[in-house]
Amino acid sequence: MRLSLLSFLAIPFTFITFCVAGVSEIKPVKAASFSVVAEGLDNVRGLSFGPDGSLYITEAGVGGNQLCTPSLKESVPNQFDCIGTSGAITRIKDGKQERVLTGLPSQALSPIGAQGVGASDIQFDRSGNPYLLIGFASNVNYNNTPLNSPNWGQLYKVDFNTGTLTSIADISSYKLVTNPNGIFPNGDLASNPYTFTIQGDTAYIADAAGDDVLSVKLDGSNLTTVTTLPGQTITNPILPSPEASPAPIPQEIQVASVPTGVAIGPDQALYVSQLTGFPSPEGKASIFRIEPDGKATVYADGFTQLTDLSFDSKGNLYALQFANQPFYNKGNFDGSLIQIAPDGTRTTLLSGNGLESATALTIGPDGAIYVSTKGDRAGVGQVLRVDNSAKVPEPSSAIAVIALGVGVGSFLKRKRCG
Repeated sequence: MRLSLLSFLAIPFTFITFCVAGVSEIKPVKAASFSVVAEGLDNVRGLSFGPDGSLYITEAGVGGNQLCTPSLKESVPNQFDCIGTSGAITRIKDGKQERVLTGLPSQALSPIGAQGVGASDIQFDRSGNPYLLIGFASNVNYNNTPLNSPNWGQLYKVDFNTGTLTSIADISSYKLVTNPNGIFPNGDLASNPYTFTIQGDTAYIADAAGDDVLSVKLDGSNLTTVTTLPGQTITNPILPSPEASPAPIPQEIQVASVPTGVAIGPDQALYVSQLTGFPSPEGKASIFRIEPDGKATVYADGFTQLTDLSFDSKGNLYALQFANQPFYNKGNFDGSLIQIAPDGTRTTLLSGNGLESATALTIGPDGAIYVSTKGDRAGVGQVLRVDNSAKVPEPSSAIAVIALGVGVGSFLKRKRCG
């Protein structure tokens, strides 16, 4: 069963039943070759290379049999969300795939194990120390951590030798105190730390359900909100018939931002991708550059359902689309990997052809791009190695791309990294 990314992000928004029309302005060009480097993964998410060159992969897991409750995901009625300790970190070393840390909290649809939530990202600091982000898209007031596992909604420092986790930042508790943007329709606070990056002694975290970006020192101090990304108002794409919905139908609806990937640019500024909330309108997802004062300005737009981004050593930005069309309507989960050159030229390296329900990417030491695919389901998740040495430029597009500013003050040096 192919299910929605929005469900495991659990974005706070008002649901309206209708369809989306339109065609994405990103034209796919199949030019890059790829190979499968990991497979059989359960709700595969974040990727990062360790100091020894090994690839580390987070798996959100398949849930379990604890604390089963009726699912709130309307795309899968009459299903249950169950909790367990099936989350893991997998390592690819010398061609061998093995789980090097298990017993992490996981929630997923039972019994199919799809739309898992749990271990969401892993990164290494400049000393080679690993850090793990565990998300959770739910009411942060609800204590439903599975038995004998770490807590939800926290950033941890990992010791692979002992298998222990040390909490660096309790993001869910921070939400309760600060009451940021993420609110469920019933008024409860929402939090789902989804991805993060590390620059110097500071981690930058995208909270998909909270619509904000946080920062925290790696010693656990100075947890703060960097910025809250704005939502947008869109025209209701296709109104349902009066017979299907007798209540008044709004001509315009509010769409949440839903930040996903975070990356440090060549100018040392922070860049953030957005998924956009339901109904994930085509061509309405953007990449933001965060100004020194926390103001978010659009760097590139016209994307659909972005889940991650990363810069290479040449200043090229890579953006990952979970799916090129709204999953709930079109039934097509083909995603895309898109390169944005420093001059704004866009190139689609891979679209479909094995890339679907794409959840994360990273740049390898070999210069290739590694991408998580089939990331919303159990047992079939993969990591692809995409060779970007051969590519075909996109045709000219009306989509605006703002080139990296020259001489702009360093956000990280001035505001966070000291």
